[in-house]
Amino acid sequence: MTSPDDAVRWLATDEPHPARQAQRNALATACAGDKEGWLALWAEDCEIFDPVGPSIFDAEGHGHHGLAGIEHFWDVAIAPVEQFEVEIHSSFACGDSSAQEGTFRTWFADGSGAEIDLVTVYRVDADGLITSMRAYWELDKVRTTTRV
Repeated sequence: MTSPDDAVRWLATDEPHPARQAQRNALATACAGDKEGWLALWAEDCEIFDPVGPSIFDAEGHGHHGLAGIEHFWDVAIAPVEQFEVEIHSSFACGDSSAQEGTFRTWFADGSGAEIDLVTVYRVDADGLITSMRAYWELDKVRTTTRV
C-alpha cells in the first residue's frame, strides 16, 4: 500500500469537523492497508453504500451493514487495491455529516488501474465513529488505465 501522506491530496477546506476528520482517518488507514485501524473507525450499527445502488460490490444494492458487513466491504473493495491516489477537491460539513467531492485512482498488482470522480457522504455519531458512508459514482464513467 501507499503511504497515506503520499496517497491523499486534500485540496479542500481543512476546517475542523468530526465527520470530515472521520473521512480523513478512513482514507489514511485504507491507503496504508491498515484494515484493523480502518475497522476501528466504524460504529457497530454502521453501513456502507459504495456506490449507492446495485454495483460490482453489492449486486442487490442493499449496502454493507454492521462491522461484519464493513469487513466484507474491505475484503472485496479495498484489499485488492495495491495503491491508492486520492484528491479531495471540496468538502462541505454540517450537522453530523460531511460531503466530499474528489477523484480516486486505484492501482492493482497486474498494473491495471481505475479512476473515478465521486462524491462521498460520511455521517458520524456523538463519539466521532462513522455510522454511514455513501459514495456516489457511476460505473460507466470509470476510466481504466494501465501503469507504464
